[in-house]
Amino acid sequence: MTQQAPVLYSFTSPTELIDALSAFIIKAQKEAIEKKGRFAVAISGGSLPKQLNGLIGKPGVKWDKWQVYYADERVVPLDHEDSNHRLCTDELFSKVPIPSENIHTIDYSLADDLEELSDAYEKELIHEFAMKDAARFPVFDLILLGFGPDGHTASLFPGHPLLSEEDRWVAYIEDSPKPPPKRITLTYPVINHAARVAFVAAGAGKADTLHTLLDEPEKGLPASRVRLMQPGQVYWFVDDAAAAKVAYPRTSFQE
Repeated sequence: MTQQAPVLYSFTSPTELIDALSAFIIKAQKEAIEKKGRFAVAISGGSLPKQLNGLIGKPGVKWDKWQVYYADERVVPLDHEDSNHRLCTDELFSKVPIPSENIHTIDYSLADDLEELSDAYEKELIHEFAMKDAARFPVFDLILLGFGPDGHTASLFPGHPLLSEEDRWVAYIEDSPKPPPKRITLTYPVINHAARVAFVAAGAGKADTLHTLLDEPEKGLPASRVRLMQPGQVYWFVDDAAAAKVAYPRTSFQE
């Protein structure tokens, strides 16, 4: 698989990071809508939803064209405090005019059968992508990810068998080392076929892990294994505190 080197953008403050990330997302949205009339995006949880609040009130955002999926989701009720959907709703979707039918959630009624639940979510993707794009794997216009101290991203954890999944679009995990234990996640074949992946991180607490991910990718931490098929591109949006220990070259951000 031929890959392009990741692009690292580092900003002096979290506010500058959020402003640049918003501009980047709006540009990606514009290109996607011009090309195919919709903007397909997958979002993870953690601190990421708060970092998307720069989109609130922006006139360039065409919320009615967004099709939103979750890069991973905890298998809890949608209104549970651990739900990525609830977090995204509280931080973003409740504050913008996105149609509720454009936000694709898990079917929690299937929670007792994780195989069935993950299959049902995969069918949501098939309806959006395979029916329209006739692709082996879905091609998201943008996937937004974070990473944990152990280098995990989405719900792809170090040493877990899911790291070697090659066929499924959506897989489940019932032994997550980080609670809650039951989750579904997009797999590497899906993530690595995206047009763009943007990792977002802020704060000194991210510095050691970010150094390992960017300067020592040979260690194989899950986030560093996100390597897109060309012409896809991986971007890192971080603040200077998170990038303090990184030797990897930075790129100047241009809107």
